[in-house]
Amino acid sequence: MEYDVSAMLLPQERSVRRENQSSVPRFLLQGVPIGPEQQNVFFALFLGMYLTTVLGNLLIILLIRLDSLLHTPMYFFLSHLAFTDTTFSCVTITKMLMNMQTKYKPIPYAGSISQTYFFIFFAALDSFLITSMAYDRYVAICHPLHYTTIMSQSIYVIMVSRSWLITCACALLHTFLLARLSFCADHTVPHFFCDLAALFKLSYSGTSLNQLVIFTVGLATIVLPFFCILVSYGHIGATILHVPSTKGICKAFSTCGSHLSVVTLYYGAVIDLYFLPSSSNTNDKNIIALLMYTMVIPMLKPFIYSLRNKDMNGTVRKLLSKKIYASNRYLPFF
Repeated sequence: MEYDVSAMLLPQERSVRRENQSSVPRFLLQGVPIGPEQQNVFFALFLGMYLTTVLGNLLIILLIRLDSLLHTPMYFFLSHLAFTDTTFSCVTITKMLMNMQTKYKPIPYAGSISQTYFFIFFAALDSFLITSMAYDRYVAICHPLHYTTIMSQSIYVIMVSRSWLITCACALLHTFLLARLSFCADHTVPHFFCDLAALFKLSYSGTSLNQLVIFTVGLATIVLPFFCILVSYGHIGATILHVPSTKGICKAFSTCGSHLSVVTLYYGAVIDLYFLPSSSNTNDKNIIALLMYTMVIPMLKPFIYSLRNKDMNGTVRKLLSKKIYASNRYLPFF
């Protein structure tokens, strides 16, 4: 005699069993916690910030590409950082803006996995590129006579290539472990994108392995690079203190000031988001911190690296003068 096993299960058990046998069709993103009457105002604000981020970083890439004087290790790292910030913003902000405008907030399961992968990938890559730039500044100030030997083209290309490979492997590991989880019937994500911590709360599978990997990979991609940056700037500070002239100190500060500002913004946001104690309104705090991390900081970086950078400003003036000269050349004479 054959028995129907499914008929012997409780309704809740049958529901969970059906959930296990089928893939999760989609998640529902709650978005930014703002009222309906404020949607249009914040949409215009976020759209302006997003366009500023994209245009500013693309301008940096274009200037570095066009001017041969900017074909140095520092600007090679900066061009990759600008590309990373552009795509990093596109991963989360475009979907958020679309949801705010259309009010249609579901995201497919495959889309959520892809968004999580690219968020982790570009966030970790940002950390490695900032660390590479700190090492470049360390060599330039502490070993100026050997700079061209230490920071040869092959060296800085290898540094960037390894950064891409390591972060790709870390992101793949996270997303592979995420794809192994099973999710309960409630697929509403209390966030404006598919954050790992938010997705873990929706899973009824054990996430202890995922948490362990987050801790381990976080040490390798965030804590260790931050420690390397501190060591680099420690050596830079010791070297500056041995420079008796004020001119040398000002030159060193102008060389490292922009990068040090970016380091402060980037790791300040990371520390506030993942290491400081949470307030009572944890979800809203995380959303505000992640908006700073994914939107405000990438928008500020082009201004930080270009406004007080003589090489970048010189390239802009050179291109503008060439364009004005070319346009005046074809003006008719009367």
